Order: sequence, then C-alpha cells, then structure tokens
Amino acid sequence: MAIQRVETPENIGVGGSISLRWAFMLITTLFFMWGVSYGLLDVLNKHFQETLSVTKAQSGLLQAAYFGAYFIVALPAGYFMRRHGYKAGILAGLALYALGALLFVPAAMVNNFSVFLFALFVLACGLGCLETAANPYATVLGDASGAERRLNLAQSFNGLGQFVGPMIGGSLFFTHATQDAAQESVKTTYVVIAFVVIAIALLFKRTALPDIREAASEHAQQPGATLWQQKHFVGGVIAQFFYVAAQVGVGAFFINYATEHWHGVTNQSASYMLSVAMICFMLGRFFSTWLMGRVKPAAMLAAYALINIVLCAVVMLGAGDVSVVALIAIFFFMSTMFPTIFAMGVKNLGPSTKQASSFMIMAIVGGAIMPYFMGLISDHVSTAVAYGLPLLCFGVVLVYALRQRRAL
Repeated sequence: MAIQRVETPENIGVGGSISLRWAFMLITTLFFMWGVSYGLLDVLNKHFQETLSVTKAQSGLLQAAYFGAYFIVALPAGYFMRRHGYKAGILAGLALYALGALLFVPAAMVNNFSVFLFALFVLACGLGCLETAANPYATVLGDASGAERRLNLAQSFNGLGQFVGPMIGGSLFFTHATQDAAQESVKTTYVVIAFVVIAIALLFKRTALPDIREAASEHAQQPGATLWQQKHFVGGVIAQFFYVAAQVGVGAFFINYATEHWHGVTNQSASYMLSVAMICFMLGRFFSTWLMGRVKPAAMLAAYALINIVLCAVVMLGAGDVSVVALIAIFFFMSTMFPTIFAMGVKNLGPSTKQASSFMIMAIVGGAIMPYFMGLISDHVSTAVAYGLPLLCFGVVLVYALRQRRAL
C-alpha cells in the first residue's frame, strides 16, 4: 500500500488538523464545477449551429478547443504541481477557469464564433489544471486499495454537474427570438459561473489541505523502470484517449440525433433529454461506486464497454425513439469508465503519480478529435452512422479492461 504522509504546517488550519475526509469533500466541489462546464458544452454546440450558422463539423471545433486545451496544459500543470503541490495547481486552475468564463463577455459582444472558441480554450486550460490535480489527489486521499472506488465517488458529483449544465443551457439558450438576446443569456450564464469559481478559489486559498506525498511501496514500479515500461499505465493512456473520444462524441451530437430521430422533439426539449441522459450518467457513477465494493473494477469496466458496443449498434440503426433511448442508456454505462481507467492507470506508481496523471489528462485530447470527424460523417452521410466511431472506441476500452482483469 502506498505511503501517505500528512505534514504540518500545511495541513493545519484555524480549527486544527484538516482530515482526509474533509479534504476529499472539498475536492468534490471541483468535480461538480467542471461537470457543469462540460454539460453546457454540448448545448453550446447546437446553440451556435442555430445562432452563428456553423456546420456540424465546425461546431465540433468547440470540443476541439475545449479538449485540446487539456492536451496542451496537462504536462505544464503536472510539472507545476511537482514543484508547488496539489493546492497550487488547484488555485491556478480555478483562476484560469474564472478568466475563461469572463472572456465570454467580449465574445458575446462581438458575437464571433472564433472569440467564443478562444474563451472556451482559456476556460478549459483551467479545467485541465484542475483535473491534473484533483483526479490523482482524490486517489491518494486514503488507502490505495480503495483508489478506484474513491475516484468514482468524487466523479459522481461531476455527473451531477453534467446534469445541471444542460438544464441551465436548455432553459436559457433556446428561448430567445433574437440572436443578440440569445448570446446575452450565454454571457450572463458564464459571468455567474465565474463568480462562483472565484468564491471557491477563495475557499481553497483559506483552507490548508493535507500535504500528501506519494512514496514508493512494495507494489510500486521497480527501481530503474521508466513510466512507459508500466503496461497498466501505457494501456490506461491509450484506453483513456479512446474512451474520452467516445464520451465527447456521444454527447456532442446528442441534440442533433434526438431532434432527427424522435418526432416532434425541439432543440429545447432535446436539451432536457440530454439532462436525463446526464442523470443516468450520475446514477451510473453512484451505483457503480457501490457495486465496485463487490465486483472488481476491471470486470465492471469490461461489462460496461461490451454493453455500450451493443447500444451504439442500436443507435446506428436509427430506429426512431428506440434508438434515442439506447443513446440515453449509453450514458449510464459510460459513467464509471473515466475514473476507473484513470485510477487503474496511475495505481501504485509512487512518486511518478503526478507525472502519470499529466499523461492521463493529455489523453483527453481524444475528445478534441472525435466531434470533428463525427460532424463530417453527419454532414455527408447521417448522424446515426457517425455513432459507429464511438462503437469502435468502446472496443478499445473493452480490450484494456480484459487485459487488466487477467493481470490482477
């Protein structure tokens, strides 16, 4: 089991020692906040198609800017944390998150898609810092044997944020008759988010978090072994790339798919259906966290990947409301994949955990690539056929899960 050391004065506040449990509770607020941001992203995708007359492929550039930022910022964030610790990384991420949200003000004023992309890129740079810090921090705030379960629990609140995001976007972004009024609602939403993020940053600034140091253990990598010689880590990076590609692609064109295949569904009602999907995502994480106490994480990951392959095939059939229901169900079985792959990939890496986390976050760039290609297929063939790409991605996750299951 990895050694954890809680030192003073870093972990001493006004009320005395900060417990691992309280630190974990505080960290979950970050998961919720970047969940809200991600939940809004898929609504913005359809919103800008309507208000700025961009194609589906062009709207996929939103995801490219968002997840491309993760790829760019992950390694610098990991290096920054190795020098200054998890708390400094969290504060830097919150500052960039707030700045990016405030940049939506000038973007709305000029009503230009490229400026919106830049604002989203800056915001996502902050989220990349937060994920690089918070994901590994959650795994080490306790016994190593419970790392996957602990990260799944924290990520459950990310699912709650992803449910709230489409509800906000659906109720505000599609209810205005004029383009100016529609962008005004986008601006107001992100200004409110910026102030909430600033408040959270002040809370973190005033709170002394436990100083967790990852040390080598009996299960850690062998002396002289490089990070890239760890098969569970390398496989985890590959699986994470394809999983995030699948997750982002599934959500990016959800509203398009629902309006095309369920008769009478509007953009606004499809946004609410996306919130239902996010409820399934959230419930899936809570349920899977409970189930993980009884079923090995690798076995659960394999089962969920296989089920999603079947569900994607049903979505590709374009069988009306039945296929839309299958699309919603995919979210439930995607729920546990990111935290499980992440925890399995960085497990027992000792002092290399922060560096490994950076590469795992860089793998999120899969989400930057997938929507553009799905958009091209949607523009030239159909949205239903485009869901063949997530099907292939879930196949890669299945292979990784089966290999990890045999390795345990």
